[in-house]
Amino acid sequence: MASSASSVMVIAYDGSRNARRAVQYAGHFFAGRRAVVLTVWTPLERGPEPVQVDLDGPPDPPEPDEDIKLASARRVNNEGVELARTAGLAAEPLCMPESGTVWNTIIETADELDADLIVTGTRGTTGLRSLLQSSVADNVLRRGRRPVLIVPPGPR
Repeated sequence: MASSASSVMVIAYDGSRNARRAVQYAGHFFAGRRAVVLTVWTPLERGPEPVQVDLDGPPDPPEPDEDIKLASARRVNNEGVELARTAGLAAEPLCMPESGTVWNTIIETADELDADLIVTGTRGTTGLRSLLQSSVADNVLRRGRRPVLIVPPGPR
């Protein structure tokens, strides 16, 4: 990875044990480097606005409109950023809404940031399960055009 001031790695972080392990490895090998900790979230699907009849006077003030899934993603992302900083990385937070698939969002974000490296953990599935269900890490590796560091799960 280049050491210029503009180099950046994207660390995919979902709060899982495997994602935490990936952050630790990134810190071990790339301490001091700029890292964007990326948490992908799926926006809450809202149905049509319900019909409201307010018989007790003026309309009530609107409820806060923050998506609860975004709020959760921000909490997870903050955890990842703190973990990355503790591991020695110059970490920045980033939450992105899912763009079709999680892996596609990771690839698109890395492309937008012109990332030098994508770091991700993997579930480490094997056998029939791995044939039926490809992982986010596998799709990022196969479909992206950037170097990828995939950190397998550790011993249990």
